[in-house]
This record gives sequence, structure tokens and C-alpha cells, in this order.
Amino acid sequence: MRTALRRIWLCADDYGISPGVNAGIRELIVRGRINATSVMVAAPYFNKDEVAALDTLNSGKKRAAVGLHVTLTAPFKPLSANFVPAREGRFLPLNNMLRAAATRRLKSEALVIEIATQLRTFIEAFGQPPDFLDGHQHVHLFPQVRDAFLQVAARGAPDAWVRQCGRSRPSRRVPDRKALTLDILSIGFRRKAKRMGVPTNPAFAGTYAFNAKANFAKIFRSFLPGLPDGGLIMCHPGFVDPELRALDSLTMLRQHEFAFFNSNACPELLAEHGVALGPPTGKNGGGA
Repeated sequence: MRTALRRIWLCADDYGISPGVNAGIRELIVRGRINATSVMVAAPYFNKDEVAALDTLNSGKKRAAVGLHVTLTAPFKPLSANFVPAREGRFLPLNNMLRAAATRRLKSEALVIEIATQLRTFIEAFGQPPDFLDGHQHVHLFPQVRDAFLQVAARGAPDAWVRQCGRSRPSRRVPDRKALTLDILSIGFRRKAKRMGVPTNPAFAGTYAFNAKANFAKIFRSFLPGLPDGGLIMCHPGFVDPELRALDSLTMLRQHEFAFFNSNACPELLAEHGVALGPPTGKNGGGA
């Protein structure tokens, strides 16, 4: 008896960070190699033309779910006035933001206003709420931030689902310090989301050490065993350009990821593991 395919989300993060990343993500959507992307409205290359280019891909049959990638870390700037804490008009760096959240030194009202402003910017640009919401550098899982994030999601995008970053039980046997941290942060996030009636994806994968020697094809294979139906794999494909180098340390690995997803090796590997991309009209993370 043939086992039913597991339908998953393959989500490219960071649309809006640079023209090269935007173009790479759109190409993979057209080829049917990914079925979701999350958009950084606080990034410099989120603009009318880039929104139109992405939106056009869904103008007929929907090709990809489009989500809001809430951004609260440097080098990006707040969209709301007088956001705190900030440094020289920009969000705090990731480690500083995490420390401030862990010690509950963030301003709840400022977080709600900023996240709501980013959501409103998305809605104004695309003419509708996002299909899902998540956070750049997983900031939406942090203490205090998760409260504001889920509050805004529940009120401003009630039909959307949100990304939790906990692995499936079988995947937890693989040693990965970053993934373990996300597993822990996701426990409280999932509990709060459930209490608020906000749906989440059942499992998550996609973390790895971002170093030049990383073999992405081999790494991607490790994401698939144990990933359940509706599970989500995060990825960061794109083309490197000067704009990206000025903003982010994750550069050439984006091209490595793009090359893998654009090759025949990707669909062959998915089929080998009994996995396929789900239809991008799934209403929540459990129904990709």
C-alpha cells in the first residue's frame, strides 16, 4: 500500500531585503519549487515595484502563500515613530534585543504599535492581510515580543496562521544548539497561541550553521525525516548583490540554496522521502 504524501510548506524568508533576493524568490515561485515567502516591510527593497512583481505571480492561480516577516532587529529601522529601545534610529542588534526581552525591559505598547504598523503596511501594499506571520531572526518567539506579536496577529489578521519554530519529536534527536533554543522558545509561544485561538504550523525545520563550508543539499535531506504533514521548512534563497552585502551577513549561502532548489535534485529528494509542497491556499500551518 502506497503511503500518502506529506504536504509541507517550503518558505523563503526575507523578501524585500535586496533586489537579488527578491528576484531569486520569485523565480523559485514561478518554477513551483517553493510555496511560501515572508515579506520584510521594514526592509529597503520592499517597494511598489517589488510588491507588484510578487503580487502578479498570484494574480491567476495562487502560486505561493505570502506572509509578513515581522522585523525588530538591526540594521533595519522602525516604521513607527519613537520606537524604543533603539540605537541611532535603528532597532537593537539581535543579541541586545534578546537580552532586553529576556529581562523584560522592552516596552509592550511600543512593540504592539510597531508590529501593527508593519501589518498595516503589508495590508496597504497587497490589499489584503498576510496568509501567515513570522519573525525575522525568530524575534517573534522572544518573551514580551510574542505577547505583542500574537495580540496583533489575532486582531489584525484573524484568518492567518503564525510560525512556531519547534521541531518534530523525531527531529529533536539531531544535535543542533540553535534548533534546541528555538524548541525551548516555541513551547511558551505555542501555548499562548493555542489559548488565543491562533493556529500554528505543527513542526519546523531549516536551521543550520551558516558557514561557507555548509553542504546545503546534504543539510536539506536531514530536515525531511519526521517532518509531519503541514510542517514548515525555512529557507533563504536568492542572488547576492551589493545591496544584500550592505545589510546582511548571509550572502553566498543564499545562492547555494537557490541553486539546490532550482535543480532537479530538490524535487527528486522530496519524492524520495514521500514529501510534496502543499497547495498555497492552506488556511493554517496544519493544512498546507
